Amino acid sequence: MKKNLLLLSILIHTFAFSQNQGKKYPAGNGGSVFLPLGDISFADEVVDFKRGEPDAVSEACDSILSLGISDFAGVASNFTSLGCGGKLTLRFTDNALIDIPGPDLYVFEVGKYIETTQLYVSKNGKKWINVGSISGGISSVDIGDSVKSADVFHYVMLEDLKSDCKGSWPGADIDAVAAIGSGSQINLKSAVLFDFDTFELLPAAKIELDMVVEQIKKESPSKIIIEGHTDNAGIEPYNQTLSEKRAISVKNYLFSKLSAFKTNSSAIGYGSTLPVASNESKLGQDKNRRVSIILIPKIEK
Repeated sequence: MKKNLLLLSILIHTFAFSQNQGKKYPAGNGGSVFLPLGDISFADEVVDFKRGEPDAVSEACDSILSLGISDFAGVASNFTSLGCGGKLTLRFTDNALIDIPGPDLYVFEVGKYIETTQLYVSKNGKKWINVGSISGGISSVDIGDSVKSADVFHYVMLEDLKSDCKGSWPGADIDAVAAIGSGSQINLKSAVLFDFDTFELLPAAKIELDMVVEQIKKESPSKIIIEGHTDNAGIEPYNQTLSEKRAISVKNYLFSKLSAFKTNSSAIGYGSTLPVASNESKLGQDKNRRVSIILIPKIEK
């Protein structure tokens, strides 16, 4: 049963990816924005929300309203007001932000005016890069001048710059945030791939990875990035080394069957620095022990 559920999770990811490619979304200003990967392009999780002062009315204070696809319907709901000087930190979990030609990041801000908001991106939620701001009628940002072309980011932070602190909804009003430059991400639990404290692939792991191989063949990405992650048990230098070796093991298996991608791939270990759940519980630790495979699409220039 466990194996069937794990296989099903990859099938669902594959189906969702194929169904969501290439969609246009209302931009909130009468126009539209095209997202190459469709629904999975949107931010998935609130990491932190520091409300500004003055704050917004209560119904617009819920940070969860900034997640998922853009769904503003023209009424005072389904968006998050940052408040004057507020900060909102979001994470992408089924995709990752990358640099492509042209705009890379789009903020679905509602209301008549786009209030000045500074944008930052981060790989790990700790070290941040200022990538520019939105204001006036511009809601998109090209991160290319601020980052390296090969960089992959999992976090975005929005900071209201106090350009308008009046009314019931002071500060920027955020309906959704999406990565125009986006790579799909497949997450596999380490328990499926490895025995405890090892980096040799289990026989059952090859069944899971063979499905990933077929997905890679189907998408034909321009680059593949394999990330290894652990929980916070033990000392960090050991966790770092283990995560690297596990990422390399997955990479070696994938490219034993995908030789055409060998020269355009990388394996990275992050240790316990990028948790997706709390390490205070066994369930959270289990989620944090994982290998993520990010497929960077080919970009037409």
